[in-house]
Amino acid sequence: MNEYHSPRFVSRITQETLALVLAGGRGARLKQLTSWRTKPAVSFGGKFRIIDFALSNCVNSGVRRIAVLTQYKSHSLIRHLQRGWGFLRAELGEFVDIFPASQRLENNWYQGTADAVYQNLDIIRGFDSKYTVILAGDHIYKMDYGPMLAFHVENKADMTIACMEVPVDEARAFGVMGVNEAHRITSFAEKPDNPALVPGKTDVSLASMGIYVFNTDFLYEQLIKDADMPRSSRDFGKDIIPSVIDKYQIMAYPFQGVRPGRPSYWRDVGTVDAFWEANMELVSIHPILNLYDTEWPIWTYQRQLPPAKFIFDEDGGRRGTAVDSMVSGGCLVSGAKICRSLLSSQVEVHSYSALTDTVVLPEVSIGSRCRISKAVIDRGCVIPTGTVIGEDAEEDAARFYRTESGIVLVTPEMLGQEIHFVR
Repeated sequence: MNEYHSPRFVSRITQETLALVLAGGRGARLKQLTSWRTKPAVSFGGKFRIIDFALSNCVNSGVRRIAVLTQYKSHSLIRHLQRGWGFLRAELGEFVDIFPASQRLENNWYQGTADAVYQNLDIIRGFDSKYTVILAGDHIYKMDYGPMLAFHVENKADMTIACMEVPVDEARAFGVMGVNEAHRITSFAEKPDNPALVPGKTDVSLASMGIYVFNTDFLYEQLIKDADMPRSSRDFGKDIIPSVIDKYQIMAYPFQGVRPGRPSYWRDVGTVDAFWEANMELVSIHPILNLYDTEWPIWTYQRQLPPAKFIFDEDGGRRGTAVDSMVSGGCLVSGAKICRSLLSSQVEVHSYSALTDTVVLPEVSIGSRCRISKAVIDRGCVIPTGTVIGEDAEEDAARFYRTESGIVLVTPEMLGQEIHFVR
């Protein structure tokens, strides 16, 4: 076995690695879902938050020195991190630290992804890491960072970027790289009109996943150099990467999941449609993203809740049922029918109501005789008795936010509730 891929070698380099999780963005394309919370704090998959996936990948990979960089409306995110991610052992050098935007080096808030790291250089230097992994805190995926670190060391790289193949028509939404046969990056462009193609293919491009491995000293050098450039937008994709690919060893690492031979999974749940679709994938019979995998668990904080409960079995349709659905702890399905839907923690659905193709976030109460389909119901909503959502496009658009594909987003404010939920 190659020494770089031996478990002992990977274990050593992961212990020499610091992970920086960028979690300061609003995620404006999620519309009102992020009016009161940052995107990484949005609930996903019933009992998780979006950020739990990047953090779980770190812990499961053996990268257990982690800092989360926050900025936009971070209260609920910080509270989640404090409650759910305090189990690491500080006496063993393990931690999840929180770096709020605090204008440590400048009088500005974070100006871009690179600037977020630059403004915390004085703290980061104190960790004395040999390698730094920089991650986005707002993507849903499973990945072992150990093999990527081994690939980085084996190729004597200064920086390595995780990439995945995407159809060329979709590549215009990503940072796209050109590579040679040795996986060395030869070009990089953010959201290009004419994406570079994978060598030997005519319809596929290599897209950046926003996952970077740096030699830490090289990272410091490039961040300081970028900070002195007056016209820089202070962004890794727009500024740092294009400035280094001609002079340094910058490598592309092909993304692979944690199960060899099985399809890999990565989703940017950055729009209401994408968020709904990713949740709906979980309720399919054989989802690519396996939340029941005990060998690569997704860690999170959750309250101690009773099991989900289904009550009433009467003629006339008053029967509590759920088919092709996921129902989280603390839920009460009282004489209602749930079909191809996902209920997060502490959701109540009352008699004669029917939910189809719907994602319900925590602590929602749905009154009796409601019909809801193809919707996302935000945390804390109280849906009045007899409400119909998803059947009349004009009426939905007048009351709520409706996407072009017909997904309806409902928030407490849209229902006239005076108190918004920031949890």
